Amino acid sequence: MGRRGQWPAVVIGWAAAVGTATAQTPAACSARSSTTIIREAAPIERPLAFGPGERLSYSVSFGKVHVGSAAMHLLAGDTIRGRPTWRGTLVVSGGFWKASVHDSTVSWFDPRSFTSYRFAQELHDPGYRASRVFDISPERGMFHRRGDVEKPSVPDPMDDVSFVYFARSLPLEPGQCYELRRYFRPEGNPVVIRVVKRDTVTVPAGRFPAVLLEPEITTSGMFSKDGHAELWLSDDAARLVLQLKTKLSFGSINLYLDKIERPSGGPR
Repeated sequence: MGRRGQWPAVVIGWAAAVGTATAQTPAACSARSSTTIIREAAPIERPLAFGPGERLSYSVSFGKVHVGSAAMHLLAGDTIRGRPTWRGTLVVSGGFWKASVHDSTVSWFDPRSFTSYRFAQELHDPGYRASRVFDISPERGMFHRRGDVEKPSVPDPMDDVSFVYFARSLPLEPGQCYELRRYFRPEGNPVVIRVVKRDTVTVPAGRFPAVLLEPEITTSGMFSKDGHAELWLSDDAARLVLQLKTKLSFGSINLYLDKIERPSGGPR
């Protein structure tokens, strides 16, 4: 993942390291008889149990040491090139020793298909700074980073943040393996989501029935084959992101749900 900043990137989405992806053998679902491989997921027809106004707050630890906080926030009301979108934001702040971090990643996406129209990052990590905006044109199959040339994308593209919300909309039955080629930068595909088992987890926000996932992408970062990431979503319609643990060469990074804020009358 280079100098992008490793531990904070854990909370910046499913494909947080794809921006600096390296050529590797693509991740793929195992063809075991016990696995149901899903390579296409249709647009969501049922009402979603999450929506604008939701804010999920997290504590972040390096091993057993608390090092910062993170938040996922979903808003509506934005329009990109005449298309109504939701705006999803993931922010992480904190640090350890003399290192401090403040990273923000924002996605503007279609609330039904999760197709991305704009993706922005502001990264302030030890020894690294970056500010970049990608404009994505699904209707033309193209994207471009502002200040750079336009490049080919993929059908129905998603970005780091919209992939998080898309995953929360899936049925997610143990034994399933999603192998999707919707990351807007083609070299980051496929994104693989293995549904491992049902579980129960206790986090500061409470005790929840959960489903355990193992995400993997084509990258040298924390979701690569060389690392091991585990993600727990609540085993209900809300599919809250409860807990994330990832093992890297320098240690273990953990993310725990602290607080759930939703609009009045919304589901828990």
